[in-house]
Amino acid sequence: MKYEVRISGKTQMVELERRADGWQARIEGESGTTADVAEIAPNVFSVLLSGRSHEVYVTPSAGGQLQLQTSGLEFLAEVIDSRSWRGRRHGGAEAEGRQQITAPMPGKVVRLLVKAGDTVEAGQGLLVVEAMKMQNEIRSPKSGKVERVLVAEGQAVNAGEVLCVVG
Repeated sequence: MKYEVRISGKTQMVELERRADGWQARIEGESGTTADVAEIAPNVFSVLLSGRSHEVYVTPSAGGQLQLQTSGLEFLAEVIDSRSWRGRRHGGAEAEGRQQITAPMPGKVVRLLVKAGDTVEAGQGLLVVEAMKMQNEIRSPKSGKVERVLVAEGQAVNAGEVLCVVG
């Protein structure tokens, strides 16, 4: 599958090939540049590039953009081929039904922006998690009512841990 991807303003064609143990990604125009990619936890990927391993944390956001974090660096990515991307799990459409909001990476809850019973809009910030010395606002995937907040400020969280529920 080929995708047109814009990362920090630079557009590249990326070809993904499914492998038994994950994916292999090739960037067109970069001779010999391939990366082996495996999802090691929800929204956490291990990327082997030029013999070096990188852990990449991916946070989907409203509008179909992705926030990528690795080794203290942060990038904003957008898949431009919307027909093939939006039909997948990170589509630009609003999520439906009850949604459990999970931590995209291990870290510490530094700020709660909502409480149980609050009405929220899709893309509205719910809480802030600090990871790798960076603060990440976790946003609602849908409009609705915050049913439960399962964490408190100052609490350590693991990747994939449920933080709150929006119905």
